[in-house]
Amino acid sequence: MSDAATRSDAPPATERRSRGHALSLPNILTYSRCVAVPLVAASLFWSDILAGGVWLRWVALFIYVAAAITDFFDGYLARAWSQQSAIGRMLDPIADKLLVSTCLLMLASDGTIRGWSLWAAIVILCREILVSGLREFLAELRVSVPVSRLAKWKTTLQLVAVGVLITGTAGEAVLPGVTLVGLTLLWISAVLTLYTGYDYFRAGARHLVEDER
Repeated sequence: MSDAATRSDAPPATERRSRGHALSLPNILTYSRCVAVPLVAASLFWSDILAGGVWLRWVALFIYVAAAITDFFDGYLARAWSQQSAIGRMLDPIADKLLVSTCLLMLASDGTIRGWSLWAAIVILCREILVSGLREFLAELRVSVPVSRLAKWKTTLQLVAVGVLITGTAGEAVLPGVTLVGLTLLWISAVLTLYTGYDYFRAGARHLVEDER
């Protein structure tokens, strides 16, 4: 086989780089966060619905904390090592939303989040759906909406609140009142969620109006 044929059969350099980035450590960390979602849900389901024992709460918390830590390192390493990729930019916010949303649903199903506190969870879920739809629309217009510092704090607070609530009855046995602390943090993050959601909508409103003209 000639050198020319060999060169023609080889994948382009851009395709090889894309494959390399898809399997980079930052992206692997993001993939692991997606895998953690059903594992956390299964642990909580087994603990409550299948009466598997409160120790499964600690298992769920361990997996959740490990997944939350990857949320910091995947972005940090991607920037530090210049390994930012399209699949990473797409999956990173999706993985965060899947993790938080799934946990909120499981915590509502087992009664950890109940009564008026359900509205805090509803606000968070509705905001995530609204912002995701807005981002998708603006992406079609090739308009990017940068993540504000307050939005990052909101995400951090959400992760902490959900982590505290995951402990549930297991956490209460160690430190009474831990659920109340988690619910308080959840309400604070819900307020920040409303504010940052309004910021996103205001940033995209101008493009929405222009598109109607």
